[in-house]
Amino acid sequence: MTSEPTTEPPYPNPTYAWYVVVLLLLAYIVSWLDRQILSYLIGPIKASFELSDTQIGLLLGPAFAIFYITLGIPLGWLADRMSRRLLIGWGIALWSVMTAVSAFAKSFSQLFAARIGLGVGEATLTPSALSLINDYFPKEKRGRAVSLYMSGISLGTAIGSILGGWIVAQVMKTPEVTLPVFGTIDGWRATFLFVAIPGLILSLLMLTVKEPHRRDRIALDRSTTTQPSLLDALKYYWEHRNAFGCLWFGQTAMTVIGYAQFFNAELFRRTWGWGMADIGLTLGIMFLIFGPGGANFGGWLADRFTKSGDKGGPMRAVLIANMILIPFSIIYPLMPTPWLAIAMLSLSTFGGAMASACGATATTLLAPNQVRGQAVAVYWVIINFAGLFIGPPLVGLITDRLFGDEIALKYGLSGVAIMIAVPVFVLLTRGLKHYRAEMALLDQQAKP
Repeated sequence: MTSEPTTEPPYPNPTYAWYVVVLLLLAYIVSWLDRQILSYLIGPIKASFELSDTQIGLLLGPAFAIFYITLGIPLGWLADRMSRRLLIGWGIALWSVMTAVSAFAKSFSQLFAARIGLGVGEATLTPSALSLINDYFPKEKRGRAVSLYMSGISLGTAIGSILGGWIVAQVMKTPEVTLPVFGTIDGWRATFLFVAIPGLILSLLMLTVKEPHRRDRIALDRSTTTQPSLLDALKYYWEHRNAFGCLWFGQTAMTVIGYAQFFNAELFRRTWGWGMADIGLTLGIMFLIFGPGGANFGGWLADRFTKSGDKGGPMRAVLIANMILIPFSIIYPLMPTPWLAIAMLSLSTFGGAMASACGATATTLLAPNQVRGQAVAVYWVIINFAGLFIGPPLVGLITDRLFGDEIALKYGLSGVAIMIAVPVFVLLTRGLKHYRAEMALLDQQAKP
């Protein structure tokens, strides 16, 4: 690796830079709202199409994941070469349309196809967004900016919970409407139409975002151009696999557990008999407090470690986050009362949001600029492949096949967290020293 001496222009105006972060945050919130709203419609969709929990798990996970994952790396490659704001704008428009299309599904297979389209659109967002944020802020301020963006997971989950539970409770009371061509629009279908609207508005607002100067460009080797191929990028990650691999595979706990928890609304309905409006409001308030709290605490902690001279600051914060996430994810479904479960789930949520923010920061700092979008995409592919293909389907399989009883959902949720605990802690603990070594090397090579 060699440095590329260039004269860097000043960073954009801080006020405008934070405006862009807030706009990207809103897009991330909407993406999670559209992705997660299905979890509050499990009951009526199961009844409409006579589905099992395993089939619901397939809709929550693999259907969304098929192209969300496979397109991640090509879109990351594009993010390193073309306008990131345009990629994001078109992606938002696409996933919003596919959310609306879900309302008109007539079968499991049609709803499955609509979820695939949703994944295609959402795959555009995070690689381009994180790449943009890193070019809007100096290194010592990126942790907080990235963490604010990553808090969109929790905010989207919170808003999805509150709105989803309330809409389901209210709309189910209203008469069905029959439209020409489209047929009958009942409560769960109307919900999809409603949540598609904000994304269409945001896709237009992305036109107000300016494409910033690309920074932190370091040649990957003496023969590599400033625009390395995907193969060059993958070769670079492989050569530095001890740091990248331990971070990326260690972070799978966050997504396996997080996507498994899309069954939380059903857990509270089946185990404690709560109504959807109460579930949505309670979980929404919890996510609204502990999600952004965890994400922003994680960013603050990573920046504090970095300022103190710890070159592995973000990775160290990732390890601490998982020490909070995993134990409380194991115990919350097994609590004897719903309020004890909420208390334990709050700590699980805090740890998960913290891990999400710090993992993204750690990845963007570890990768040179010209392969940063691709690094985020590879990271997203790994953690989401594990999360979406293991989390929800495994919960459904344990419930249907092992116990054959809907009330056993709590054992499926707890069991998933238990299964992933040991390998994740081994990877993250081992990876911390490698991450520190790689960051020290990058600092040396970036000096003129």
